[in-house]
Amino acid sequence: MKIDLTETTASKINKALVQGRRAIGTPAVGMVLTLVIVTDEENAYDALRAANEASREHPSRTLVVIKRVSRSPRDRAKARLDAEVRVGADAGTGETVVLRLYGEAIDHAQSVVLPLLLPDAPVVVWWAADAPQDPANDPLGALAQRRVTDAYAAEQPVQELSGRAENYSPGDTDLSWTRITPWRSMLAAALDQAPCTVTSAEVEGEEFNPSCELLAMWLASRLNVPVRRTVSAGPGLTAVRMESSGGAIVLDRPDGSLATLSMRGQPDRAVALKRRETSELLAEELRRLDPDDIYASALKFGVDRLGELSEQPAASSAETSAADPSAPAKPAAKKASTKKATAK
Repeated sequence: MKIDLTETTASKINKALVQGRRAIGTPAVGMVLTLVIVTDEENAYDALRAANEASREHPSRTLVVIKRVSRSPRDRAKARLDAEVRVGADAGTGETVVLRLYGEAIDHAQSVVLPLLLPDAPVVVWWAADAPQDPANDPLGALAQRRVTDAYAAEQPVQELSGRAENYSPGDTDLSWTRITPWRSMLAAALDQAPCTVTSAEVEGEEFNPSCELLAMWLASRLNVPVRRTVSAGPGLTAVRMESSGGAIVLDRPDGSLATLSMRGQPDRAVALKRRETSELLAEELRRLDPDDIYASALKFGVDRLGELSEQPAASSAETSAADPSAPAKPAAKKASTKKATAK
């Protein structure tokens, strides 16, 4: 069921939501959170479709905030709010309100969204496009316990990570980090199976893919070893190679779907590492609303420092600690991997 409202208010939108629920025979509200999506017209359809699919796992009230750019000075000075209320089959398993803001209303989006939030329920804000440099201090981000961005959609994806690190606040996360969850789990499991000391690593993937940098920074921060970043034709991440005291450990995925795990003394194993849809990534992030400390430590390791380490020759744990007394002591490979395997 869809209800269109032109030049409306938050009060009228709330009344339309109640009216819509009663019309389809479900007056009770059984949603677990409010998901606020900030996007533009170009990306609104894909973002809304991903949110509807994720709502099958996390029933939620979805508020889509679209800031419309007015062409004339007169229109820019006039505040206007149009809304489209969707309930029932048109809104997945929850409720959806598409908010189009014009004129001065664009600068006060938080005032429009605040009355529409579910009472006593967590709030998650997802910027599907044009995320702010400091999500926690953004007027909409300040309403949320969890703030989701996507560096991959930025103009300069890798440089975007530096800004994310400088302005990080607990509760921030990025879909570029979520994309590498299966890789991190598989690498942690591989080190658990073959206890050894990792001396160096290499991450191979597309040139402008921030997930590759995040995976390299995670390996460097957790294992305290030089990590080399190499470029391939993709798609996405294509391989991770680790040199260790027990031989090379290689996780290779040339086709974006099926990977091969190779370790000394063991037969090669096929591993499913299919590239996931945005709806799956979003559903994963909605499963946890607490701060992701592992993401924070990997992000704050820094892209620049990663480049410095990649230029250094491989060194043992003792040599690395001696060269950089301020660096954290390198844990045993098994312990480091176990921590990561349980972190996400």
